[in-house]
Amino acid sequence: MITKSSHSANIANRLDRLPISKFHMGVVVALCLAYFFELGDLNTFAYVAPALEKQWHLSVGIIGFITSASFLGMFLGAVIGGWFADKTGRRRALILMVAFYSIFSLLNAIAWNPMSLGIFRFLTGVGLSSMTIVANTYISELFPTKSRGRYQALCMTFGLIGIPATSWVARLIVPAAPWAWRLVFVWGALGIIFLLFTRAMEESPRWFEIHGDTDAANAVMSRIESRVQQQMGTLPEAETPTASPTIKGVPYGELFGKSYKGRTFLLLAIWIFQTLGFYGFVAWVPTLLAAHGISLVSTLTYSSVIAVAAPLGALVAFTTADVIDRKWLLVAASLAACVFGFIYGLTFTPALIMIFGFLMVLSIQFFAPIVYAYTPELYPTEARASGVGFNYGIGRLVNILGPLIVAALYTSSGYGSVFIYVGACWIIVALVAGIFGPKTSQRRLEQLSQSAV
Repeated sequence: MITKSSHSANIANRLDRLPISKFHMGVVVALCLAYFFELGDLNTFAYVAPALEKQWHLSVGIIGFITSASFLGMFLGAVIGGWFADKTGRRRALILMVAFYSIFSLLNAIAWNPMSLGIFRFLTGVGLSSMTIVANTYISELFPTKSRGRYQALCMTFGLIGIPATSWVARLIVPAAPWAWRLVFVWGALGIIFLLFTRAMEESPRWFEIHGDTDAANAVMSRIESRVQQQMGTLPEAETPTASPTIKGVPYGELFGKSYKGRTFLLLAIWIFQTLGFYGFVAWVPTLLAAHGISLVSTLTYSSVIAVAAPLGALVAFTTADVIDRKWLLVAASLAACVFGFIYGLTFTPALIMIFGFLMVLSIQFFAPIVYAYTPELYPTEARASGVGFNYGIGRLVNILGPLIVAALYTSSGYGSVFIYVGACWIIVALVAGIFGPKTSQRRLEQLSQSAV
């Protein structure tokens, strides 16, 4: 159980009355860098695998083993990273996790055989998912209630640009020499640049406050207020302080306790089925197109055009995340993904393939920043990163089964069955979010926590 005692606190009120300033934008710039290289690094192996297949004579099974190792690392990283951030603080965890994934991405570049590369990809995955969990939590706690969804989407927009950027880096570098694939991992390691921008970041004052360190919480808030006031002038008065709990420990069992088990099961369903639906489409579409007789050149062309929709989807989320309640945005995006994915699976006309593939990717990448913002809102500060990490991690762990499901469906029932499966995953997400999901937009995190008790 969590040990709690009441104390007077006002961090939430003081944060919420701040206008968006250079301080906030400095945080956004730093996190955009972290997301850019995190999402780029996540895809580095996919872009070097063809070269490794020839140089190391890798089988499809070995490539699958290395890919699965990365997903297993992401599961462990999400769970451990969330717990670590709840124990030690958001800023410290961010710095350590970005350094961790950057170092191991660099070590990928010196891998000497498939086993060593699998180990390094596993450890890189630990750092990548840990960073994502902590960054999502940090944004939700530091930005005002009225804009936290928008800035989560903005960071994701820039992060998603890292995927096509990495693909172009690989396209330019890999053909240059037999060993040039190693430089793609060096590119992924450039996330270490994030550390140069961390001076603009403060620890989450909410984290200090919930641990009973009001002196540290007030000191951080005073520095933030001073920086904002220098730019924006006199700040409005904060609302009256409200009572807030102090916690001494955060066992994972609390996520399944009386207060939060409903939200945990809700988020588990969302994360499991959105992950299966997402990767069931994104990871397999080029392979399935080629297997259905469409030429490799055409497949790559279609995939390149479709990929442009990824950052555009997050950009659309930026414009709507705090205008319409995030619960209903999740429902709308899931239904759109179901419809466009199903139609995509029924057509083989090049123009329609690109149009509906584009709309499908737009929908699922619109969904991504919304669910990134929504998940931390459903847990209290003391367990926020742990809750986000647990759900994100389970989604990644279950996805180890995703390729097996797709392969079995394609073999037994054909191409169309895969897209029926993808559509079904997104229908489940829409139903669960629409029926059981609480509304969160324009509501203070502390109010959302109290409503669960």
